[in-house]
Amino acid sequence: MQAVSPRQAAHDPVQLRRAVTSSFLGSVIEYYDFLLYSTASAVVFADVFFSDLSPVAATLASFSTFATGYLARPLGGVVFGHFGDRIGRKRMLVLTMSVMGVASFLIGVLPTYDQAGSLAPVALVVLRIVQGVAVGGEWGGAVLISAEHASRRRGLWASFTNAGAPFGMAASTVALSGTATAVGEDAFLSWGWRIPFLFSLVLLAIGLFVRLRVAETPVFAEAEERVEAAPRRSFPLWDVIRNHPRALLLSIGVGLSAFVVQGTLTTYLISYAVQDGFERQTVLNGLAVSSTLAVAGIVGWSALSDRLGRRPVVIAGALLVAAYSFALFPLVDTGSTVLLVLSLVVGQSLLHPLMYGPLAALYTELFTTRSRYTGASLGYQMAGLGAGFAPLIFTEVQADAGDHATLIISSIIAAFCLVTVVCVAVLGETSGNDLATLSADDPTGPFLPAPAAPPAQQGRPRP
Repeated sequence: MQAVSPRQAAHDPVQLRRAVTSSFLGSVIEYYDFLLYSTASAVVFADVFFSDLSPVAATLASFSTFATGYLARPLGGVVFGHFGDRIGRKRMLVLTMSVMGVASFLIGVLPTYDQAGSLAPVALVVLRIVQGVAVGGEWGGAVLISAEHASRRRGLWASFTNAGAPFGMAASTVALSGTATAVGEDAFLSWGWRIPFLFSLVLLAIGLFVRLRVAETPVFAEAEERVEAAPRRSFPLWDVIRNHPRALLLSIGVGLSAFVVQGTLTTYLISYAVQDGFERQTVLNGLAVSSTLAVAGIVGWSALSDRLGRRPVVIAGALLVAAYSFALFPLVDTGSTVLLVLSLVVGQSLLHPLMYGPLAALYTELFTTRSRYTGASLGYQMAGLGAGFAPLIFTEVQADAGDHATLIISSIIAAFCLVTVVCVAVLGETSGNDLATLSADDPTGPFLPAPAAPPAQQGRPRP
């Protein structure tokens, strides 16, 4: 197969399709592995790796190991972002996918606590950290390889990376629940839970086949040519901290609520509903349905952000989720399976995508080419800590506050949503920003937010 040069890839619709397909499949695979752990931490790992603890303590310990993956994600964003900004997006994406696939496979062959004692949970934490580093580097590169290949409709094309996350969640949920159904409860807790993790190697082979056919982005290729006569002045991380500190801090605030809600709907609510009397399989089925439908929500709302702008779509989503958070737990507490599924579908498939989908394009539009991988990854992954710690914090609140716990949890979610509203309002509209700007000291001009466009034009990228 003949390689495609970056020059040939410029404005090539074939390469755009390959880039978007690669980003979506890569995100599905990465998040299948990463979120497979989150589902397993809610339904399996407390019994398998923390069997010496009480049920509440085991759940807290399981969610704590879950959170370590999110703590490692900013590190992955900085490390892979540095090299992605220096030597190219594509190479880092091949590496992150490989690291994730191997780490997930190794989780599938770990001994249990009964077999290896404390060594088992320690090894689990180490592999979870490796997963976090890999997914921290994956997202930024996957978004950039789509956004930087696109000459228009950036919100739509970049959103396929974010759409891969819920599809990966659905795949991981189906894999776990299908395995449990096939082998039975006892066999599932004994050895069946390993099968979805071992399957990661098959997904890795498929993902690498697709990803290796994608050319480097034309935006990065052009930047490399432009800097041949002008050496790089700083490390990408330093460029972000020195030239884009405001954008970095606001980007964390913009995405934080989306991740808090994600962690609530996909991890904490599973444990809460099971404790509330629902069958585990019923909850997992509802999660699989809502995760699959979320793909359409993310792509649809992101496409709308190309027309209306990122700001109004994200703000509308944050306000609606803030209000919905007070209805979420009462719907689950009814004990109705229909209302449980409805609560998941409305939350994860309709409302959450409003503020989550446009983030893919928004983060790429905040930073310049020399530091975009680093800046977008760091802001996104720092915000992602909300998903890692929300289940842990909410489990603590539930243990301490008793009957008033859900009201407190809903209030916390609403408060984070209001933070997002403020940060998006301060940040301004980003959809008109030019991705070809090299750096803050680019002789072609500084990287500044695009001026407000008339309503008919706002949200459309510059040609």
